[in-house]
Amino acid sequence: MCGRFCLTTQLDQLLPRLAGRLPAELERHYAPRPLIQPGEPVLALRQEHGLIASALMLWGLLPEWAKDPLNAPRPFNARSETVAEKASFRGAWRHRRCLLPADGFLEKGWLIRRLDRQPFWLAGIWDRWIGPDGSELESCCVLTTSPNALVKPLHQRMPVLLPDGLEQAWLAQADGAGLRALAPLLSGWDPSGWEALPPQHSREQLSLFT
Repeated sequence: MCGRFCLTTQLDQLLPRLAGRLPAELERHYAPRPLIQPGEPVLALRQEHGLIASALMLWGLLPEWAKDPLNAPRPFNARSETVAEKASFRGAWRHRRCLLPADGFLEKGWLIRRLDRQPFWLAGIWDRWIGPDGSELESCCVLTTSPNALVKPLHQRMPVLLPDGLEQAWLAQADGAGLRALAPLLSGWDPSGWEALPPQHSREQLSLFT
């Protein structure tokens, strides 16, 4: 499960992870965010037309084929075990994977983060809905997997994290063998080098940015 995460990294430290730049309008409005929730805009890295670039999307996936965007389900998580099968996710899984930068995520009030406080990638998928009037809405959701030893006491699911250096492989369009090659990345990640701060400590950490 991943229903809350944070991105408090300063922009100059984050830019090298985001293909070295942000669109001008995003760069002007970037600010550290100690609590990001479903339904809010999130920063994402994606590949489109062969180019890797950052974009702003809503957290909660609206499939391109949805007929009623106001009443359609907007899942903010997708199970990695079934993402290739479910109608809401399989098209995005094949062609529109994305990465969300984060430096912590929360489960039942506990803050899970790297010991070195460095940002990391939440693995996700995205889609673009186009309305009858030509309006567009880009949205995304986070992939989840079985929990490791650190997260298991807190929740039965945890987000899929992509290791640094595999961004291009994850974002590239793929099918068949290419998608099967991504399967090992969907399993649980090694909890060494990570910590889980209890609610009181996590509130104190997050309050530094409010």
